[in-house]
Amino acid sequence: MADFTHLDESGAAKMVDVGQKQATLREAVAEACVKMEAATADAIRDNRNKKGEVLQVARLAGIMAAKRTDELIPLCHGLPLESIEVAFEFADTTRLLVTATARVTAKTGVEMEVMTAASVAALTIYDMCKAIDRGMEIEHVRLMKKSGGKSGTFQRATELKAE
Repeated sequence: MADFTHLDESGAAKMVDVGQKQATLREAVAEACVKMEAATADAIRDNRNKKGEVLQVARLAGIMAAKRTDELIPLCHGLPLESIEVAFEFADTTRLLVTATARVTAKTGVEMEVMTAASVAALTIYDMCKAIDRGMEIEHVRLMKKSGGKSGTFQRATELKAE
């Protein structure tokens, strides 16, 4: 069998053994974009959604999701997160950027936690606003930056900005 890290000699899925790795400070940032009608964005900004404070609920959902990533993603290690933040910024009248940032001192990276946090926060925005805008789209879920560990630093060259 080829040298796949998540397969054993017989081809069965396995979790990577990180027991011999050194614990280092690891940080990661991911983002997602929720595209919506301008009226939906205005309702979020002005806190006029009948379901409540959209961004506060989405922030909590993202944080909770990051803490449970190992329960959602097969073969993902559970991590003792030291910090997880979820932030929101309107890029323009129809695009809301969700940014998740996490930090941990561990033997494996925190990329999946920030990707999960950004995704679930974006899904929560959809859930909170679907009664007024079923056409919303979640786009560009992606790792923006990571540091720490053997593979070093990654920084995405392009960012979503106002059009």
